[in-house]
Parts: sequence; C-alpha cells; structure tokens
Amino acid sequence: MPSPLSRALAAEGLGTFALVFFGPGAAVVQAQTGALGQLGVAAVFGLTVTAVIAALAPISGAHINPAATFALALAGKFPRRRILPYVAAQLLGAVLAAFVLLALFGPKGNVGATVPTGSVAQAFVLETVLTFFLLVVALRSGLPSVVGGVVALEAAMGGPITGASMNPARSFGPALASGLWTAHWLYWVAPLLGAALAVVANHILSPAEPVETQPHTAQELRPEGEAI
Repeated sequence: MPSPLSRALAAEGLGTFALVFFGPGAAVVQAQTGALGQLGVAAVFGLTVTAVIAALAPISGAHINPAATFALALAGKFPRRRILPYVAAQLLGAVLAAFVLLALFGPKGNVGATVPTGSVAQAFVLETVLTFFLLVVALRSGLPSVVGGVVALEAAMGGPITGASMNPARSFGPALASGLWTAHWLYWVAPLLGAALAVVANHILSPAEPVETQPHTAQELRPEGEAI
C-alpha cells in the first residue's frame, strides 16, 4: 500500500535535499580545498544515493530525480497523478539545499552547478547515455548499493565533462542559487530522453512470460527412458 502523499512528498524533498547538499556540496568543498579529488566527489554522490534509497525507499520509492519519476510512470510502476507533486518536492529540496550551500560557502565552485566543459552536443549525448544506464539499473535492480555504485561510476567518468547530473532537480537547484544557466535546458531534456529509452530497454529485456525459478528434479532432467 503506498504511503500517504504528504509523507511521500516529505521523503522526496528530504532525499533530494540530501543529494544536492552532499553531492554538489562535495564539488564545492573540492573547489575550496582540493581535498577530495574527482573520485572523492564521485564517491560522495554514490554513497549519498545509497543511503537515501536505503532510508527512504519504503516511504516514497526514493526517486529523488524527476527523470526517475518519469521513467517509473512511463513503465506503469508509478501513478501519473503523483508525478507533478513528486517533481515539485524534488525541486524544492534541491533549491533549499543549494541555497544552504550558498550561505555556507558563497559562490565557490558555482554552488556545484552543472555546465558543459565541451560542446553542447557532446554534453547532451553523454547525459542521455548516463541517465539511460542509471535508470536501466534502477528499473532492473533498485538495490541501494547497486544504484549508488552506478551513480559513483558515472560521476567519476562523466563528471569532468557535464557534471554527470542525470537529474534535472540536481541541476536546477545549484543553477538557481548560482545564477548560472549555461545550456541548462539539456539537463532536463537529455535525462528525460534517457529515461524514456531506459523504459524501452527494460521492456525489451523483460521476459514475456514468468521465468521458471524452481529447480528441476532429477526425474524431470533425465531424458525419457533413461535409468538412474
């Protein structure tokens, strides 16, 4: 039975706040101190996602990402009437976290805003592919450590090029706090496209009929007429 909407929205807002506070927050700390490095920032993102899913998934599903909400609704695993409230809660959590970072650190590291370092076309394709693989894993596994591990992996690879957002809310909060909107549209369009492609891939990979999970007995496995 789904949680009451108010509890689910509180969980989504809190979870997205944590994601933006610790993830882009790590990027801000890296910009100020140089202590974490790219792999350290990626690890913080992955660990945060792991913790948030483990703690909040029983309440709201711990989407903490409009692209994830969109994918689940498209796959028929989430009621469409909850899409807009969920996205609003995610955006609110992201904005609050970004302004807390701004108050703590000032404009260091552009408050963790995502900006392409290469061409817009390169960033668009990369964000689409990163989101695609993240949501394929989320749809087919959903285990906190697995999803968090994929986030860390993709942040380590794509972070230097696009910020490895894969999440419109994660990009929106820091953009609003920093006032940096460079190519911001792609951090919405590319993740939503990647989400739609992930739903298609998940449908193709899913069996048309339930897979036999019970082990066969020795009698069933033995060719007809063969003695034991």
